[in-house]
Amino acid sequence: MKTTMCLICAFVLISGVGWAHGDQIHVMGTVSKLEGDTITVATTSGSEKIVRIVPTTRFLRGESPATVQDLKVSDRVVIHAKLTGQILEATEVKIGVAKTAQQSQ
Repeated sequence: MKTTMCLICAFVLISGVGWAHGDQIHVMGTVSKLEGDTITVATTSGSEKIVRIVPTTRFLRGESPATVQDLKVSDRVVIHAKLTGQILEATEVKIGVAKTAQQSQ
């Protein structure tokens, strides 16, 4: 039983899309495409998810405020989104911060 629970927990943690608090969904992975008002994310589970940017979407790089212009293809992201009909709409996009040489030591 303990092994089964550990496997279930591991699966949830490594999946690219997981349910977040309330009606929010997490999309985690690498930006593979930026086009118009959408972000395509290659998720950690190997699928691709398309998330729409809306006027109220908040952007962060680490803990600092950012903008959509700070987002680039190949950036690692965690996106909090809500499902509106069949469309994921981003409420928050957290852009990964690359480790500096000093941090990785």
